Amino acid sequence: MRLFHNGVLQLHSRGIVNAAIGIVLAGALLAPARAGAPPQAPANSQTQATAPSSAASHEDAYYNFTLGHLQELQYEAMSTSDLADQSIASYKKALELDPNSAVIHERLAEIYAKSQHIRDAVVEAQEALKIDPNDISAHRLLARIYVRTLGDFGAGEVQQENLGKAVEQFQAILKVEPRDVYSALWLARLYRYQNKQSDAEKVLRSVIQHDPDNAPALQQLSQLLMDEGRSREAIDLLTQSASDSSSPDSYDLLGDAYSQARDFPKAEEAYRKAVEGDPDDPGHRHGLAEALMAQKKYAEALDQYQKLSELEPGTAENYIRMGELQRQLGKFADAESSLARAKQLAPGSPEILDDEALLYQDEGRYADAVRVLADTIAAIKSQAGGDQNAGALALLYEQLGHVYVMQQKYPTAIETFEEMVKLGPDSQKRGELLMIDAYRESHDLDHAIAEAQKALGSFPDDPDFTVTLAMLYGEKTDTASATKLLQGLLKGDESDQQIYLDIAQVQQRGKKYVEAEQSAAKAEQMAKDASAREAAWFMQGAIYERQKKFDLAEQQFRKVIESNPNDAPALNYLGYMLADRGVRLDEATSLINRAVKQEPNNGAYLDSLGWVYYKQNKLTEAEEYMRKAVEHEGNDPTILSHMGDVYLKLGQTEHAAELFERSLSEWQKASPADYEADKVTEVEARLKTAKKRLAQKSSPEPAKPQ
Repeated sequence: MRLFHNGVLQLHSRGIVNAAIGIVLAGALLAPARAGAPPQAPANSQTQATAPSSAASHEDAYYNFTLGHLQELQYEAMSTSDLADQSIASYKKALELDPNSAVIHERLAEIYAKSQHIRDAVVEAQEALKIDPNDISAHRLLARIYVRTLGDFGAGEVQQENLGKAVEQFQAILKVEPRDVYSALWLARLYRYQNKQSDAEKVLRSVIQHDPDNAPALQQLSQLLMDEGRSREAIDLLTQSASDSSSPDSYDLLGDAYSQARDFPKAEEAYRKAVEGDPDDPGHRHGLAEALMAQKKYAEALDQYQKLSELEPGTAENYIRMGELQRQLGKFADAESSLARAKQLAPGSPEILDDEALLYQDEGRYADAVRVLADTIAAIKSQAGGDQNAGALALLYEQLGHVYVMQQKYPTAIETFEEMVKLGPDSQKRGELLMIDAYRESHDLDHAIAEAQKALGSFPDDPDFTVTLAMLYGEKTDTASATKLLQGLLKGDESDQQIYLDIAQVQQRGKKYVEAEQSAAKAEQMAKDASAREAAWFMQGAIYERQKKFDLAEQQFRKVIESNPNDAPALNYLGYMLADRGVRLDEATSLINRAVKQEPNNGAYLDSLGWVYYKQNKLTEAEEYMRKAVEHEGNDPTILSHMGDVYLKLGQTEHAAELFERSLSEWQKASPADYEADKVTEVEARLKTAKKRLAQKSSPEPAKPQ
């Protein structure tokens, strides 16, 4: 008869417990005797005399074991410590009567583990394994215990020791049960923490061989491959398993693999399937938004971040990205609102303040940008230990220096970058590269080269400084020195693809067009993904255009656009090339408009659009976009001369002459590689025309439009 007292099951009938023996693992207790024990000699009188006592001990062991198990079940249901203690006591009584039972040791270990007596649990599980080395339950219990004690993987000797012990237990389980997928997945994960990537890969491929659709194994193996930079193998693995029934997480991983391979259109496609499968998972949308941004699909990326702001209303990062995209799209008021919300969620964030300064910069509010950045730097440095916040300060110094460059305050910009260099080794390299670029922007190539040589002396094995110095030699048309430096970086592997593009660029700038074509062709041959191929095609198009091989150039730019319809540089280059020659102007307008839509604040694209309108004699539109171009790129001699052409055609000759003079002044500052004598001659001729017209005029011109 069973009675309940204070909610606890009480057993008042020893007979009932004995009857339960056949149900609760009693057969397992007898397993060693059935597993081939040697035959017993005929019982003698002494044996026969002790048999009843032995049978009674077995019955008592079974009774206490079953009682302990029932108390264990009650503990699981009610979590009362007294029940755990009762279960432990019952199992111990059973062990006193049957000390060689692996099952009793294993169950005692289990209740110890459940009641957080971890050391005792380990001891009892090990005792069970001494009796039966293939006791799967004991191995699993030990594996669980060691995994739970790991905490921060790889931190400290104790964790490393327990990591090794956990691995041993999962290995033992798989030796007995090779198809235990749970243990295999854990073993692979632990191998990865031990940096035994090949062992982990072997285990995971074994699981997939027997279960090709096992999503956790596919996901873990694909992540392993991506961690090793083997994105193409990860893509093949995930593509082979992809189907209509694939999980959103699998498509998300496929998107990650394509992103790592820089195949962003395919990444977008995979992430979209992940979002379709689970639209409320923010992780999938983050991946999709980043893939769209990489393709400069800013409007679509903005739509994703707006949805993410609804899914994660308290996450500042979403509003930061919205602000960046709205700024890129020229939606300055919206960008200010998004950044204001981000500041509420993450007050004092250097990234937000940096974005705020960028917004002011794009609006032409340079003084406001300087104020925000300088005040933030001062506030951080005034805090106790503020100088230790080097990462935030470096970000702010970099942006402040950029604003000074935009204002043509080059000495102040260089001083700012010098402060960045002082922040430590993590910022030193970036700061020195920015200093070099500031000298270059100020048309002081000699100082830029000297700084690059100095930096390369300090970091002789740093490829970035080598490439920077080579490009500076290229600007001075010292093609031989530039090429020699770059060729020294060739390693005979995939990284050579970018080096060949750099070589092609310096050869093109030095008017070594045959060699440049060969280098660009080599880069195309080495391209492993869509992005690399597009870069090679673009370079080939630029080389052909410089030689006035317009048909060949157009073929290359069209290949880029076919591969990536939103490639703004290719859209602009092809559109401008058509406009400058005065051919297919409607198509040119369409191409350039697509580029401007991607980057509405790009001065070069705005100039192209104004130029095609000029060619179409749409002077109002031409003037509008030219003025915007000059606001963003007021030192570009080509843009200045284009603006002068517009004013000359509008009859505003004085303004035209002023712009032609500014254009010629900027041409005189241009580097040898950028200097184009034929264009200078054209501007000089237009200036003469403007001055001649001015000499013939007797009445003043209308005021220059603001």
